[in-house]
Amino acid sequence: MSDGDRIVIVGAGVAGLRAAERLRELGFDGELVIVGDEARKPYHRPMVSKQLMMGTVRPSDATLQTYTDLDAHWRLGTRATHLDTLQRVVHLPGGEELWYDGLVIATGVVPRHLPGSPRHDPRVRVLRTVEDAAAVRKALAASNKPAVVIGSGLIGCEFAASMRQMGRDVTLVGHARAPLHRFGTRIAEAVTDIQLKHRASLAMRSEVRHWIETKDAFGLHLTNNKLVVASCVVLAIGSVPAVDWLRGSGLVIEDGVLCESTLFAVDADDVVVAGDVACWPNLRFDEVPRRVEHWLNAVESGRAAAENLMAGRRAAQPFTPMPRAWSSLYDARLQMAGMPALADDTVQLAQGVTGFVRGGKLVGAAGWDRPRAMLHWTAELHRRLPAPATVPAPEPAEAERVPDSPAEWLSVG
Repeated sequence: MSDGDRIVIVGAGVAGLRAAERLRELGFDGELVIVGDEARKPYHRPMVSKQLMMGTVRPSDATLQTYTDLDAHWRLGTRATHLDTLQRVVHLPGGEELWYDGLVIATGVVPRHLPGSPRHDPRVRVLRTVEDAAAVRKALAASNKPAVVIGSGLIGCEFAASMRQMGRDVTLVGHARAPLHRFGTRIAEAVTDIQLKHRASLAMRSEVRHWIETKDAFGLHLTNNKLVVASCVVLAIGSVPAVDWLRGSGLVIEDGVLCESTLFAVDADDVVVAGDVACWPNLRFDEVPRRVEHWLNAVESGRAAAENLMAGRRAAQPFTPMPRAWSSLYDARLQMAGMPALADDTVQLAQGVTGFVRGGKLVGAAGWDRPRAMLHWTAELHRRLPAPATVPAPEPAEAERVPDSPAEWLSVG
């Protein structure tokens, strides 16, 4: 890419922002256009289910700061409608055509819909955007009835914790045997204990059988034959890649956008993909393409995609990160490294630290309130799962340092 060229970034989240920054750091002096469907600039999305939900920070406080002068044209509140890779054109509403010399796709994911749920009712929400958090707070203010969250994954557990910290009654409904069961029995038991300690109600191995709408509240008849009353209901049952606008583009979009190990979209010399929507083979683990939905992965893949777009497809380097993620529940800290989802067995690596094993080989670790031990086991994963020699591994100790305050959260990445 050179002067006079135009690079378009579709997706104004953290992956798109960090890609834009890296392009400027590498000396790209051409035109930079960032298209985003939300009306606000990139912000710290993990705050939505925590600080923004509780009202401890304002939406403006969650805005991500840029590390360099982007000199970008922002097209916010604008949804890309179609991509023509042959003509190198991103189609926008109203028949507008945005040509590009290089394209970064960073559209992320959208919350999964729960069939049968009354999404027309403003008291039934997903929890992904600043506006979602504001709508849930509004529904809570209108009634003193409990809140209900459907989904026992990370967002569901974070929301339940936020409700209890606000002094609101909450019920967490999940079809798994325990919250965060995918992190292993030990951590699931620890999460269960801390939720019960803070008097959050759990309805596990349950789903909603019937929805009962009234003027003042919702009634949820569960498959365990219990009736749960709610002022508002949050759906947190996972997400799907935001790829509808790519249908007919020629890109492979079976699960996100299929990429080579370098984050170049398959069969596209001028399109790279970053963040949750990218499905690529992390050669540190194997050659199977997968998506990774973590904040740090969005940061790192945004920068790597920009580097490879500038280098060109022939000189591009494989993107081989060691996935890392963390969250806080009440006063405890959950950390993850590697790819636990690949495991066929678990072992206890240390007190509070679960190891995930595939074919006798350690592929991941998760720790419950054991940050120092997780530093060690993250470094051990780097040692046991070396990246290809052409790609320098990140410094694990620095990569795993966990922010202690909202201000530090804003500076991560």
